[in-house]
Amino acid sequence: MDKNVLIPLSLVNQIIDLLCCWNILGYDESVQEDYNEVFDALSHKLQRVDLRESYSKVIYAKTEHDRFIARMEYLEQKRMLKNPF
Repeated sequence: MDKNVLIPLSLVNQIIDLLCCWNILGYDESVQEDYNEVFDALSHKLQRVDLRESYSKVIYAKTEHDRFIARMEYLEQKRMLKNPF
């Protein structure tokens, strides 16, 4: 059974920073696969948090121009999340 937990965003950022520092090329392929899965999942979660923040900028924009700019930024982030390359 999978359960969700709340982890502070600062801790997620620290974990990602730590994972970026590790050189796992000398480890077994199964360890590398696990590492990549964890790193990708955390990175994707961070991107989703950023996307939610962008969406809130659309909702709380003070002017129509600001809303338009925020919406374009949100849509670009959303597109990049679906197509990372």
